[in-house]
Amino acid sequence: MFDILARIRHTGLLTEELPVHGTSAEALSDLQRKLQSVFVRALRIRHVDAGSCNGCELEINALSNPYYNLEGVGIAFVASPRHADVLLVTGPVSINMEEALRQTYDAMPDPKWVLAIGDCASCGGIFGVSYASRGAIRDVIPVDAVVNGCPPTPLALMLGLLQITRSVRP
Repeated sequence: MFDILARIRHTGLLTEELPVHGTSAEALSDLQRKLQSVFVRALRIRHVDAGSCNGCELEINALSNPYYNLEGVGIAFVASPRHADVLLVTGPVSINMEEALRQTYDAMPDPKWVLAIGDCASCGGIFGVSYASRGAIRDVIPVDAVVNGCPPTPLALMLGLLQITRSVRP
């Protein structure tokens, strides 16, 4: 479990260690209780695929299944960035998605957080910077935290959401 915490890299946020002990089912229910106590059924997420291979999207979709039950703790995905608190971005930023990503970020109300999901989002991954890719998300919009992995697990994504919103952006 603690290796997952080590894979969540914060960029300029004050972080707090989240002790999660026990089996994976116990750790998951403990994490769900913490998420519900922090968000009180009020967190909305907008996801943008900036050019990924869809590996991260499979793990993000798993958050909505009955096992992880993200909506059961009050966290939901929304279609409009105007209703979102968190922007989840996957993949390296392709040239064709650069302007759409900026517009989505600009349309979100303050306070807003950006969570870069996966190795491609954190550093450009195997794609890097090229004629077709701008590379990491932080090269296009400000990023508050990164959840590394190829792809990261749903539990790591849940921990990333909990950690990112525990600090207030200056």
